[in-house]
Amino acid sequence: MSQTIAEKILSSHSKKRAKAGDLIIADIDFSFAQDGTAPLVIKTFQDIGAKRIAHPKKTVFVIDHSAPSPNVGVSTLHRLMRDFAKEYKITLYDIGCGVCHQVIPEEGNVTCGDLVVGADSHTCTYGALNSFSTGLGSTDIAVSMISGKLWFKVPESIKIIINGRLPKGVYAKDIILYIIGELTADGATYKSIEFSGKVIKNLSMEGRFTICNMAVEMGAKAGMMEADEKTLKWLKEHPSGKKPKPVKADRDAHYSEVLEFDVSSLEPQVAKPHRVDNVFPISKVKGIKIAVAFLGTCTNGRLEDLKIVSKILKNKKIHRNVRLIVAPASKEIYLKTLREGIIETFIKVGAAVVVPGCGPCVGTHEGVPADGENVISTANRNFKGRMGNPQAFIYLASPATVAASALEGKITDPRDYIR
Repeated sequence: MSQTIAEKILSSHSKKRAKAGDLIIADIDFSFAQDGTAPLVIKTFQDIGAKRIAHPKKTVFVIDHSAPSPNVGVSTLHRLMRDFAKEYKITLYDIGCGVCHQVIPEEGNVTCGDLVVGADSHTCTYGALNSFSTGLGSTDIAVSMISGKLWFKVPESIKIIINGRLPKGVYAKDIILYIIGELTADGATYKSIEFSGKVIKNLSMEGRFTICNMAVEMGAKAGMMEADEKTLKWLKEHPSGKKPKPVKADRDAHYSEVLEFDVSSLEPQVAKPHRVDNVFPISKVKGIKIAVAFLGTCTNGRLEDLKIVSKILKNKKIHRNVRLIVAPASKEIYLKTLREGIIETFIKVGAAVVVPGCGPCVGTHEGVPADGENVISTANRNFKGRMGNPQAFIYLASPATVAASALEGKITDPRDYIR
């Protein structure tokens, strides 16, 4: 029986030849929770009466959603996490380390062929490393921590082939926004998506992370890619201590759908409020006034993203009516941008650079918009209230589009600023 990547990884972890639709119990390679979900994980752990964690070295907590703490209540939850991590000898990435979906792979916690679960919906990001990575509820994560195992229904797979050549000013974020617009928010519900094709092969690892990160915005259980020389090089630079075990789909593997896209003529894309699949080419939305521009998140806060923005902003000033907020995705990225003068560029153009983390994206602090304000953001979600105010309006775009828009005070085609 031929298998997809998802079927192969779930087979190897359940010790049975699994196919789509099967119910299995699988060994977990890595599990984690962040400060928005870890307190519920801890409560479940305690309610069950557990006394130990199956694999402490494979379990991590990350404080990133409200870092540093914006109020006393959150501080109490952070202390709960710190105390639990210390008692059970698990790794804690504390305030300033960065966004979980950047820090976890960056610190060498994931490799090819792994089965990864996290109490955060964008855990699918690590599929760029050829792993099956998926977000689950806090109760499931508690169970995985206690037992080292979880049950799964093996998902059907969709193969998405992306060919052509990316035009100037068009990036991975534009690709995935376009695909989400085509498939819609529930077009891949509980499916595993395999991204492939010439464009994927030519993308940087940063671009691949961006695409897998947003697979869940189509309802997908996981989004993944085959490993190649770029993947293995990245893993060598961020070693897990385990030998990568690349997984390829069989040539005659069965897919529920095979979809092909040619992006050679793709324009920069923008998702209008309040749905991620409400996507339009830049030519249909440019000119809309903005009050806030946000650069960062687990989708687009990486070094490559910040470099793109820095080139557009250098020796300029942001529009007088715009607040530009920048949140590097991790401490490592923050340090690199400092050394390369990128942070200095941001500060000189008038940006506010905040601590690595999720704050502005999830609306806990560090930049909540006012009623009626339009925000253009590199985040992965634009739901009503996402940035902390249900009366604001969030538009999603690439880092280049966000940078160009910050300069002009309105949604702007970034191709006008790219030489």
